Amino acid sequence: MADRIYLSFWLRGFTEHNMLASLETVLEKFPFSRLLRHVTLRVYALEMVEPPALERTFADVGEPRELIEAAREFENPDCAYQVSSYWDLWQSAPDWALRPSPVAISCFAPLFPSDNGEQILIECGTDHLFLPATPAKENLLPVRSNVRSLLHLAADLEKTLRVEKRLLWAESGENFAERLSAALAGDADLRTGRGESRLG
Repeated sequence: MADRIYLSFWLRGFTEHNMLASLETVLEKFPFSRLLRHVTLRVYALEMVEPPALERTFADVGEPRELIEAAREFENPDCAYQVSSYWDLWQSAPDWALRPSPVAISCFAPLFPSDNGEQILIECGTDHLFLPATPAKENLLPVRSNVRSLLHLAADLEKTLRVEKRLLWAESGENFAERLSAALAGDADLRTGRGESRLG
């Protein structure tokens, strides 16, 4: 059964006054798909089980500033801002190819409850995109590329955001960073201690 993978960030000095600036930074750094460009912005008030206060689709991800300006109309300490779009990952259906994969980027205002208390949450896709299905070498190459994309994203955001804590985890509740390190332990390109430290 597929397990959804998430990347969470807790930020220092995060307030209702700089939250949308933090979201804009994430959107500027995120490697959105070149194959499927549309993006949807949703703004939720109080909790995500309620219908969104705003739902607006943009034909092209283009300049993140346009999304942020739309979100500013609902700039409140009890809102969540979610951007749904795609990024390009290697997928086998049935042959390996670079295809758009859904992604959701959420920013939680200080008074909006998130599952783990994080301020930024990125739903990266399902675990099969980042774990080798078999030990066959030909299957490792596209998976390795997907893992690199995930690691680069985490590293880029850590350089530009005021990150206090970061966690790569699975919907099942397990620490996906540890699972990923174990699965790729035999891969010399991703086995180094420095590479493992980037996962946590």
